[in-house]
Amino acid sequence: MSALWLYRLLTQVGAPLIDGLLKRRLAQGKEDENRLPERRGLSEIARPEGTLIWIHAASVGESQSSLALIAALLKGRPHIHILQTTGTLTSAKLMSERLPSQCFHQFAPLDRMPWVCRFLDHWRPDMALWMESELWPNLVEETARRNIPAVLINARMSMRTFRRWKIFKGTARNLLGKFSLCLAQTEEQAECLRALGAPCVKYLGNLKFSAAPLPCDPSELERLQAAVGGRPVWLASSTHPGEEELAATVHIGLKRTMPDLLTIIVPRHPSRGQEIAEDLRTRGLRVTRRSDGSLPDGEIYIADTLGELGLFYRLSGIAYIGGSMGSHGGHNPLEAAQLDCAIVYGPDMGNFKSVARDLAHAGGAIQIDSAQGLEASIASLLNDPARRECLALAAGRVASENADTVVRVHDEVSRLLNGG
Repeated sequence: MSALWLYRLLTQVGAPLIDGLLKRRLAQGKEDENRLPERRGLSEIARPEGTLIWIHAASVGESQSSLALIAALLKGRPHIHILQTTGTLTSAKLMSERLPSQCFHQFAPLDRMPWVCRFLDHWRPDMALWMESELWPNLVEETARRNIPAVLINARMSMRTFRRWKIFKGTARNLLGKFSLCLAQTEEQAECLRALGAPCVKYLGNLKFSAAPLPCDPSELERLQAAVGGRPVWLASSTHPGEEELAATVHIGLKRTMPDLLTIIVPRHPSRGQEIAEDLRTRGLRVTRRSDGSLPDGEIYIADTLGELGLFYRLSGIAYIGGSMGSHGGHNPLEAAQLDCAIVYGPDMGNFKSVARDLAHAGGAIQIDSAQGLEASIASLLNDPARRECLALAAGRVASENADTVVRVHDEVSRLLNGG
């Protein structure tokens, strides 16, 4: 009995459990009640006529990376349509704001074969592009059975995932063999894919380098700059539980010599804003929140809104990259590098290992491993504007020198779309 056959059986007989999962996610605010049928492969949108390219991106980071490729595809083929699927509410909201015309978003179906077939019967894509690492076996298998060419774009996997797949190497070879082409983020990732049996693997660069800078509202930036005035300011971006307390500890240490310091915290999950504020107030800190309309006129400003990270990178100029002090693998430092930030991150940048390495080698980032190290680094950057500028320029060069990755990726995708 193969692992894939067993998986398919479990997703079939486990229908009540999967329905229960959907209901639980809905109760937790992780699903959109009005669009829940999309998770079962249903849609109220008709398939447009002509060529349809389907791009699946798991969440915010992957969908953000796909935008540069979408722009390139539309430029080369202005009459095509693009369907993008994701699995989270945050990515759905962002894509509803940022997808160009001729593109539309749907939630990906959960990986039950009846729902997968319903989805593919409706959309009949001419090509499937899977971003990064989220492979749903039934969806991959059924897409291949229908002879829809599929490409794995910007593929990556952690060493933990690689070791797990090696235990089921036959299953991995079967799944990866369904892709006409696998484009890896790094040469190391390409070697992992080859070791697992992927038949056609190339390394063309990391598509995240080609992403456009995060947007912001210029008038809102001016308003916040006026509110901040000449105060020293730094940003803790995309933070996870524990990192807000870390930022508060750094703030308390720094305000002894910088009493007017402003610390901005952008939590990875904005819904945690109230919880974070209450916790930091117990430490005697004056906290304001963006979600209730407040200005950054306290000690800590919690930017608990969605899609505004570009605004706060521009406002701050010094950014600690969240998710890098625990086991989350860090978040994308290139977004800060593109927006003139001096970058600081912790020891765990596993999700962006090669990017972090490039930044460090170019003198474009500082790596720390403790609250004391973070405090010392932020103090140094606030007290030495020349050093801050030097780091920001180096980081910006790393980002710009690799920005043509999307051209190479687009050329490979176009070749396959043309039947090459």
